[in-house]
Amino acid sequence: MLTGLNIVIMGGDARYLEVIRKLNEMDAQLTLIGFDQLDQYFNGAVKADIDDIDAAKVDAIVLPANGTDENGFIETIFSNKPVKLTEEWLEKTPAHCSVYSGIGTPYLERCLRSANRELVKLFERDDLAIYNSVPTAEGTLMLVIQNTDFTIHGANVLILGLGRTGMTLARIFHALGAKVKVAARRPEHLARIAEMGLSPFHIDDLESHVGDVDICLNTIPAKVLTGKVIAKMPAQALIVDIASKPGGTDFRYAEKRGIKAILAPSLPGIVAPKTAGRIIANVLTDLLIEKFGEESEEA
Repeated sequence: MLTGLNIVIMGGDARYLEVIRKLNEMDAQLTLIGFDQLDQYFNGAVKADIDDIDAAKVDAIVLPANGTDENGFIETIFSNKPVKLTEEWLEKTPAHCSVYSGIGTPYLERCLRSANRELVKLFERDDLAIYNSVPTAEGTLMLVIQNTDFTIHGANVLILGLGRTGMTLARIFHALGAKVKVAARRPEHLARIAEMGLSPFHIDDLESHVGDVDICLNTIPAKVLTGKVIAKMPAQALIVDIASKPGGTDFRYAEKRGIKAILAPSLPGIVAPKTAGRIIANVLTDLLIEKFGEESEEA
């Protein structure tokens, strides 16, 4: 239980309704910022503005998946009021206060370094990323089906990267009967691709492996699908880039060539917000209990 723990949830999308529900069930003391237009009621959770909160009593802060923008403003789809997290406000929190965000942004990391507060990047954790790979892969599959006029079975599918999401994508498309090639850089990843019964090749050789591709799925957050690579792809190929913005594709050149290229980051929150929210909520709850569990039980 998290009884007595003072948690501030600042903004977020539909996924964070599951986070609120879970933390509320764990008996945390919740203050919601950026939820003034939310019709749903959570018994015990209080809606407030950031200026109304006594920062000195805050034990933990939960930010949206994308943290803050370059000016410190926070995404608030349930409010029209701007919410800004400042270094001055963070400095008023207790020394033990932790900030939980999907990712770290330059502004957020700079503020937390200055305030000497801990930042926990949830999306960099293996457990959350592996769980999230399932709704990501399902959303990718949906986009592929919606944007092709042929079956996945028998299609030439190229997956770039064998990280946590790349591996799940490879398994799913292979199970559907696609002819799957996977590009990676690390020797152990190339070995795993071969062990899975797929066709591995080094990412440096990408140009020589795209000539017959029907579907290309990129998970690498670096410019790997350059103009030189795209120039050698068939005009009817489909690219789905699920890497974090701005993706790893030269979208301008893809459009010029007539190749359909879709940038689709944050798929879990779009295609399965309830499941994605539960994943975040469960991992976050475990982390809070690990850090504050005994303290909150005594509160």
